[in-house]
Amino acid sequence: MSAEIVVADAGKVFGSGDTGVAALQDITTTVPEGQFLCLLGPSGCGKSTLLNAMAGFTPLTSGRITVGGRPVTAPGPDRGMVFQEYALFPWMSVEDNVRFGLDIKGIPKAEATVTVDRIVATLGLSDFRKRYPKDLSGGMRQRVAIARILALDPPVMLMDEPFGALDALTRRTLQDELLRIWSEYRKTIVFVTHSIEEAIYLADRILVMTYRPGRIKRDVTVAMPRPRDTASGDFNAIKRELAGLVMEEQRRFTDAEMHAPAVD
Repeated sequence: MSAEIVVADAGKVFGSGDTGVAALQDITTTVPEGQFLCLLGPSGCGKSTLLNAMAGFTPLTSGRITVGGRPVTAPGPDRGMVFQEYALFPWMSVEDNVRFGLDIKGIPKAEATVTVDRIVATLGLSDFRKRYPKDLSGGMRQRVAIARILALDPPVMLMDEPFGALDALTRRTLQDELLRIWSEYRKTIVFVTHSIEEAIYLADRILVMTYRPGRIKRDVTVAMPRPRDTASGDFNAIKRELAGLVMEEQRRFTDAEMHAPAVD
């Protein structure tokens, strides 16, 4: 399965007429197979809307998205989604959560067990496989969510601020874990974040998006070798550039909120 994502003139309007809200406008970009792309920008810039359109959860109003040359019209097995909220089944153990998608696909039990064993070990979950989500930390729950997607082996992983609710140390640990997994499996990853530092640390390429309607403000290639030193001059030079771009859009967001008409 090819994993190249092509977005052509994508637009999304929620509602209609005078009350319609344009979330995306004229988005055109290509994510080559195996690339790690981050979508960066303030609240209201359409990052999650674009990601959900790639996933097939949100239909576009105009334009089109293809994955491997096939139009995206609905969710599909070629795309796996990781949410910030973990989305685990609380009544299932770790291994049963990881196995769930394989059972739905009708994978034979013996084959599914081999896959679960491998993925659970890869994510460092072997000692927790019989535990339930309520017994796990936020970081461990997110590992399980990632493991469940990896078990299905989609060529594309779509990630909507998966580490946003975690403390700084856990967040960095999972960033490194994700980079290790990406290096091993060479998935095409599209990752939404509000964090400039996270985007630079992870991505091959960063799309900075404008405040509503979301457009591509800047397409930034991050050419630094990995692992990346967040204290280096090169890292901080990119950070200053991106901070300026994002703050311009944040000011637009703030101005729009301040001048929005009062609602009775």
